[in-house]
Amino acid sequence: MTALQLNADIYRNLGIIAEDESMLDKVAKYLRRVVKQMADDPTCMSKEEYFRRLDEAEKGPTYRMLPNETMDDMLTRLGYV
Repeated sequence: MTALQLNADIYRNLGIIAEDESMLDKVAKYLRRVVKQMADDPTCMSKEEYFRRLDEAEKGPTYRMLPNETMDDMLTRLGYV
């Protein structure tokens, strides 16, 4: 289902729900909770923020494993162990 179809479906259903004030109140509370979760979720980020952070990470130091080197060997060589 496309975003346009979902949007139309939501509005159609809201029109039906709007006739019952108690049901409309429940939906409003639920929507506030969903929006709050989206705002509070530290893993949610915009596409622009994602690519900005990716670009920043690429500017940092990089390390490569040598041929036939194990992860333990590399960490020892870099002074982490």
